[in-house]
Amino acid sequence: MMDIGSDLPQATVDRIRDSFARQGLMSLLGAELDRIKAGLVTIRLPFRQELTQQHGYFHAGGTASIADSAGGYAGFTLFPENTSVLTVEFKLNLINPAQGDWLEAEGRVIKPGRTLTICQLDVWGIAPGKRIHVATGLQTLIQVKG
Repeated sequence: MMDIGSDLPQATVDRIRDSFARQGLMSLLGAELDRIKAGLVTIRLPFRQELTQQHGYFHAGGTASIADSAGGYAGFTLFPENTSVLTVEFKLNLINPAQGDWLEAEGRVIKPGRTLTICQLDVWGIAPGKRIHVATGLQTLIQVKG
């Protein structure tokens, strides 16, 4: 078992990047993979007017989407090569208005497993000189063979 946050083999990083590139929703939102470490993935979502709700904040749907993907890929970094990942369940608490130049979602594995993996999800709003915690949650992933 690798330590959470440690460097990964390039083949694993490439597998994560290739999978992310196939996600139509992440492409539509304009989300970008930022950091890929063992059990730890960060996704950025740059601000665009099209991603807002009626008050001008990032919509919770975008916040939840990048949180879910960050956690899913964090788990996937620890899965064997011949497997894939699906989210079974996640809960996200929205704790501050999601605003800033971009959102940064971090998924961190807190309990790896052969079948089910549990991740902590956190999202921050980033602006010059500011990093505000906007969402936190938990996620359950399932490792799918083949």
